[in-house]
Amino acid sequence: MVKALVATSATQGFRDNDYHWCVEGELVWIAPTCEKDRNDPDGGCGCGRGFAGLSSHRATTTAMVRTLPGITREDYIMVLRSSVEEQGYDIADVEGLADSLLDLVADLPDGVVLEHRLDYVQVRQGVP
Repeated sequence: MVKALVATSATQGFRDNDYHWCVEGELVWIAPTCEKDRNDPDGGCGCGRGFAGLSSHRATTTAMVRTLPGITREDYIMVLRSSVEEQGYDIADVEGLADSLLDLVADLPDGVVLEHRLDYVQVRQGVP
């Protein structure tokens, strides 16, 4: 069983440029940032502040930590590999990417909402 990030609408609206186009509860990852957002998480694209859905290939600015019963690390790697390849990304080390995403949330409790700001992922502050 793994702990991973899933799309959530929880805390949407905390920032005025929040968005949630993912399927609620789908697995998400942090896709590479485009040129437009590379230096500004509030840039015009939105990828500098978003999590990308592995199923819908849509994005959200909020992700929740969830334990996924019945899902192994190998299952998670397979889903991640399939999605990034389908989206056209050339990720040479999908296992390393998976491990970094799993490590990111390993010590966080279920239900914590995170936001992504360029190279930083942080707990959503100021949220009740």
